Amino acid sequence: MATPERLPLSFEFFPPKTPEGVVKLRAVRQQLYAYRPEFCSVTYGAGGSTQAGTFGAVQEILAEGVNAASHFSCIGATRDTVRTQLAELKGMGVRRLVALRGDLPSGYGVGGEFHYASDLVRFIREECGDDFHVEVACYPEVHPQARSAEADLQAFATKVKAGAHSAITQYFFSPDAYFRFVDDARRLGIDVPIVPGIMPITSSTQLMRFSDACGAEIPRWIRLRLQGFGDDTASIKAFGLEVVTRLVEQLQAGGAPSIHFYTMNQAAATLGVLQGLGWRA
Repeated sequence: MATPERLPLSFEFFPPKTPEGVVKLRAVRQQLYAYRPEFCSVTYGAGGSTQAGTFGAVQEILAEGVNAASHFSCIGATRDTVRTQLAELKGMGVRRLVALRGDLPSGYGVGGEFHYASDLVRFIREECGDDFHVEVACYPEVHPQARSAEADLQAFATKVKAGAHSAITQYFFSPDAYFRFVDDARRLGIDVPIVPGIMPITSSTQLMRFSDACGAEIPRWIRLRLQGFGDDTASIKAFGLEVVTRLVEQLQAGGAPSIHFYTMNQAAATLGVLQGLGWRA
């Protein structure tokens, strides 16, 4: 039986908060590197609160011989602080950014010189030209703070027109939502790659909490099945593996350009999906 041709891959991590977490993430990365990712990205806390941890993890990934993308948020920032941080990242050898508006830590006012991710994208391109490949976020099931689906799509178009090179979606479980979003974007003349973000399912409570916070829809049949498993972790993971593997199969068949995994600093669930797809390391 022929081995399925695999799509390009990327993996997302968050900066560990403890020395033990740093050591664990190093081991996780080594497992995932076997699949030769195009890049690995590292998230950035609200208001830049994890900048040291983010930049430190990015440096480690680069030192391990893998392309690293730093998430980079701008809310509450000034042009001078962003300019300084861009110079630091460039000096580290970073050539890819995930440009986001970001969230302010609780208790902060709005402030700053950037109000939207499109402002940050435009500034990066004006300051740095093509020194960085700039990724942006998009939302097949509509950003939870958007006034409407059309307004959200227009906001995405504005980020692309500001100079974004490609986009990564919020995670989803309905392939139709992704394909419809791509079709709508293409009708607006948006021609950059739109990469589906994939969240492996390992915990029903964690998934429900994340999804409620970020506006990702969990189809009713998936939600009910997960609830039916109760505390049966093994069944939740097996079901999640089946659901996510099938999702990626459908995305590949429909022409997705690549796949971005939200790993949650774990290797097993992502590796299970890749192996279930028959993709070889």
